[in-house]
Amino acid sequence: MTDSSPSLTRLLQHADNRLRLFDMGRRVSKLSVDTFARIEQNEIPYPSPFLHHAWIGFLIWNPAQKEQSLIWFLKFPLDEQGFLIQAARDDMVNRLLQNVLSHQGEQATGDALKDNPFAFTPDQEKMATFHALATLATGSPASQYYEEVQQYISGQRPDDYWQNLGFQGIADFTTRLDKGDNEASLCRAISHLPEQPLQIIARLLEHAQPSHDLGRALASRLHSQLTQEQPVPELVAALIRGLSNCRSQSLTREEISKVLQHPCSREPEVIAAIGSRCIECLQYPDILKLFLEQLARGKAGQTGFSRIITDLMFSPVMRALIMQAFRHPERSEALSQAIGEMFGSTFVSTSGSGTAH
Repeated sequence: MTDSSPSLTRLLQHADNRLRLFDMGRRVSKLSVDTFARIEQNEIPYPSPFLHHAWIGFLIWNPAQKEQSLIWFLKFPLDEQGFLIQAARDDMVNRLLQNVLSHQGEQATGDALKDNPFAFTPDQEKMATFHALATLATGSPASQYYEEVQQYISGQRPDDYWQNLGFQGIADFTTRLDKGDNEASLCRAISHLPEQPLQIIARLLEHAQPSHDLGRALASRLHSQLTQEQPVPELVAALIRGLSNCRSQSLTREEISKVLQHPCSREPEVIAAIGSRCIECLQYPDILKLFLEQLARGKAGQTGFSRIITDLMFSPVMRALIMQAFRHPERSEALSQAIGEMFGSTFVSTSGSGTAH
């Protein structure tokens, strides 16, 4: 990278400002400025690509004027190895510079992303989580809805009171599990929470790092679902997402293996939750084998199979593991057929037993 193409990190960092970056792809998590600077220089690939892009939230604030913080959401296209496409990055930086320089005063920051094709708006869950993490980063108070959520989780409100809770308050709660009695209260509440608020909480927990105790509480509720005559796919998927970033990854692997041995794993919501959120688990060959077999038989059909496999294979590690599994001679006829539909019958016929139809 030449001096004529300034880096985004240098552009946004100066003496009076603080800069915090967040990965906004599969889950919301902190991304160090130093790491992103190396990514910008093409020294390392983006560590957690999602849909062939790096999705990043930028939080810029002046400690003396925290109420005037600046928030940007930008997506960077990546090449097949996961590196930033430099031409797109340069275009993005030039657009930012032109927009900032063409405005004066307070409007400069607000208009910087106007008509920028690289800008995006996160979904409700990620946006709420980002704002919750932003208040923690800047030392600002949580939203006005936070305390009411604390009261509900601790049992001071009836179970059906959840409809009165603010979504931002729930995100504030799940990002502050280490505050006061929050995590212990949630562990006690998981077993009896109604399905709707439990789904919301579980999905937001994927952006946190649940403790082993909280993971066990989620797993217990998941077991309860799997023993039902007709498990609710949306709830199973949400609980999987809640467990996906658990500090005890051995617990996560154990639970994902159980789900993959249950027929509900063929539901589109469930298999998509595993494929998009549990990549660490899928790096274990026995779990990957179960996953691929259920995906091939899944209700999402060939379109769902191809879409999930394409996204997973964007990761070099997963690509190698999936290609190895595809060539396994003991793969099922269903998996062989799905592979053949995606890659062609030549791939199937030259990589072991099984034929495509």
